Amino acid sequence: MSNTPTILKKILDRKVEEVAARRKVKSLKDFEQEFDRYEAPRGFTTAIEAKIAQQHSAVIAEIKKASPSKGVIRDPFIPQDIAISYEKHGAACLSVLTDADFFQGHEDYLIQARENVALPVIRKDFLIDAYQVAEARAIGADCVLLIASALDQPKMIDLHAQALEYGMDVLIEVHDDEEMSRALAIDNKLIGVNNRNLHTFEVSLQTTIDLKQMVDQDRILVTESGILAAEDVTLMRNHNIHAFLVGESFMRAPQPGEMLAELFGES
Repeated sequence: MSNTPTILKKILDRKVEEVAARRKVKSLKDFEQEFDRYEAPRGFTTAIEAKIAQQHSAVIAEIKKASPSKGVIRDPFIPQDIAISYEKHGAACLSVLTDADFFQGHEDYLIQARENVALPVIRKDFLIDAYQVAEARAIGADCVLLIASALDQPKMIDLHAQALEYGMDVLIEVHDDEEMSRALAIDNKLIGVNNRNLHTFEVSLQTTIDLKQMVDQDRILVTESGILAAEDVTLMRNHNIHAFLVGESFMRAPQPGEMLAELFGES
């Protein structure tokens, strides 16, 4: 944790402030009392497994307005229209950015996306506290992201257990072999490999290929970042990697769902 990249540390420091401010307005218990506003979580992992069983790519299609490095990526930004487009063109699941300060996201974007499709949705944010996991369930998230480089092992274990208790799935994200070892110590089906080096911001698909060697067949590896062309998809599939989280290349396309279908050959 002492080697936390500068940008990530900045985000995490802001998250501490954000959670403290939100607790003054609404408690974790308040969120737990709102869980029945939505039906039970839809089964994020199950949707991915179903696509792979059908010999299709399992695409977690991202809804993201902006990034810290690129600024605004999509304008106008209409989450429900993007979600409908993704569903029409074969996405397995959705990923919605809810971080406001660095990605111009919002919890309402997840709600708007999920209410207009039948796909399961992951809340993509920087979760550091039990409060955020309860909040995720209350806004209808079917899965949460836990980033290994943002959490020490006891905290990651605790947040993972809490998410499962709420009926959600978990995607644990790693960047290197040390984080992969920590992820594998937790009984969780989905492991995401972020191909972006958070120190240099360079992206290499070789990161996923190298780390896959550590993973048994009972896990599902999700490759994240750097899937830009059909040959990238082919490279991953040739290494028996069939789950993908893709965002920016879709967000820059006039019709994100059509870009998904073109990139993955889905219909």
